[in-house]
Amino acid sequence: MKIVIIGGSGLIGTKVADRLRKRGHEVVQSSPSTGVNSLTGEGLDGALAGAKVVIDVTNSPSWEPSAVLSFFETSTTNLLKAERAAGVRHHVALSIVGIERSPENGYFRAKLAQEALIKKDGTPYTIVRSTQFLEFLGGIADSATVDGTVHVSHGAFQPIAADEVAGFVAEAATAAAENRTIEIAGPEKKPMSDFVTEYLASIGDSRKVLVDPQARYFGTLVDDRALVPLGTAKLGTLDFRTWHAQRSQAAA
Repeated sequence: MKIVIIGGSGLIGTKVADRLRKRGHEVVQSSPSTGVNSLTGEGLDGALAGAKVVIDVTNSPSWEPSAVLSFFETSTTNLLKAERAAGVRHHVALSIVGIERSPENGYFRAKLAQEALIKKDGTPYTIVRSTQFLEFLGGIADSATVDGTVHVSHGAFQPIAADEVAGFVAEAATAAAENRTIEIAGPEKKPMSDFVTEYLASIGDSRKVLVDPQARYFGTLVDDRALVPLGTAKLGTLDFRTWHAQRSQAAA
């Protein structure tokens, strides 16, 4: 089966492609670097010819609210139009858990707009909403650092390894379209501040972590409901320690 991954050269796209090829599928990893640009529409018709499934794991180059909204609305509209023309049978999109609960976050609002376009288009779809990736912990710590101290919320956090995100996305792509949203998360749920503290300790970073109820996650106040699944979710198996040990071993 031919499966096209839009955003196929990124972290998740590359991992999804590896899994699908091992299962014997014909995989096309499309991105602007390969001449396929969902934002402009360039190369979409050729890339999608004969495809049965399209996986959208694109990301906006800018997180400025109006720019990211324009990106996801334009990119998704172009992609869905090209899919209809090509007779694609299943559209799979990667989204984020909890985006409807943080209206002050411009990126989250843009992802909600993307989801709305997918749902009303008519192409069979599966939306996979993921919690934040374990790979983002370093970036979270850096973005929250003020004068050498990391200000992080005590709100609930349930990050998942990118490898497991890729596995769930590949699973969705090779199954029948569900025409609904599914959620995925890591196996551990505890305060964001605990994860950041453990991460910094694991890499020998001496920065102090300060639990700050007013600390924001890229503009979002984090309580015990904002960023974690509130209902049924598919859970990965890699906890932080296992994930970190595997990364350390691979880097050795």
